[in-house]
This record gives sequence, C-alpha cells and structure tokens, in this order.
Amino acid sequence: QVQLVESGGGLVQPGGSLRLSCAASGIILSIYTVGWYRQAPGKQRELVATITSGGSTYYAESVKGRFTISRDNAKNTVYLQMNSLKPEDTAVYYCNADVITLTTRRNYWGQGTQVTVSS
Repeated sequence: QVQLVESGGGLVQPGGSLRLSCAASGIILSIYTVGWYRQAPGKQRELVATITSGGSTYYAESVKGRFTISRDNAKNTVYLQMNSLKPEDTAVYYCNADVITLTTRRNYWGQGTQVTVSS
C-alpha cells in the first residue's frame, strides 16, 4: 500500500519561508512526475510546481522565483522550498505522484498540509 504524507506546513509571517516535504512509503519501484498543488478556501485546486523523475521542473507564474521544488529519489521524498511567502499563498498544499509498484502504476494524492501566511 503506497501512501504520500506531506509535512512542514504551519503559520508564517509574510516574507517568511517554509519547506514542505512529501514522503512516499510502501513497496515502490519508481516515482515519476511529482506535483505540488494547493487549494485556498472557496477556490479550485491549482498546480504549483512539478518535477519529473529526471529533475525537470515547472512552476506556476505566481510562485516562480520564490518556490523551489526538488527531490531525493533515495528517500522517495519531494520538497517544496517556499520563500518570500505572501498572504495569497495561504492554502492547503497537496502532493501528487505517479508511482510504480510491483503490480501497478497509479496516481496518488497526499492528505494535505495547511500553510497560513499572516501577520
């Protein structure tokens, strides 16, 4: 059974930083593209950043230059370093991954971690 678990959220002042982690557990052969998404109250879930198995990255315009996505394949973990945080970054952040196990290739979501940017 594969699980994605996010951590690292919290309350931070505008201009501050947080690092989110998304750790995959289970019998995993490989993890393909991993994405971070966020959903603010009353809004649709939106894509924040992605990273491929080869390390290619994509960022939404709203976070470009402030957020950095990275991965540690040995630990099956993807990170989202968030700097210069703004109140509009407040949301529940979710990770999403295509995971290869012994028997399947499936897409998984984590449970989310709350990020609140406020003074």
